[in-house]
Amino acid sequence: MDIALIALILGVVLGAFILIPRVGKSAHTNKASKASNSKASKSYSKTEIALHNRRTDCWIIIKDKVYDVTSYVEEHPGGDAILVHAGDDSTEGFYGPQHATRVFDMIDDFYIGDLQK
Repeated sequence: MDIALIALILGVVLGAFILIPRVGKSAHTNKASKASNSKASKSYSKTEIALHNRRTDCWIIIKDKVYDVTSYVEEHPGGDAILVHAGDDSTEGFYGPQHATRVFDMIDDFYIGDLQK
């Protein structure tokens, strides 16, 4: 009886560890999707984006989308590498081999609009 109770409790705990990350990821994806949809109507010129080229005001372009990454600059694992293309196109650097796949999920949180064509 004691072994069955312990096995049941252990199963519930392990099941929670397996399910919780999936629920969290799903919630993150929905949040990012809503953020992208609500801000998609704004577009910025390259001239306007170029003004945001500092550590305290950092915008980047990735595949014709504009991201305000100012709040992430200090957390960037690559240090000041994020500032190399501040106010400019960072597509090539963003898709470089140094980035883990999680950055592709994170970037949507910083989306503010599209590049004017």
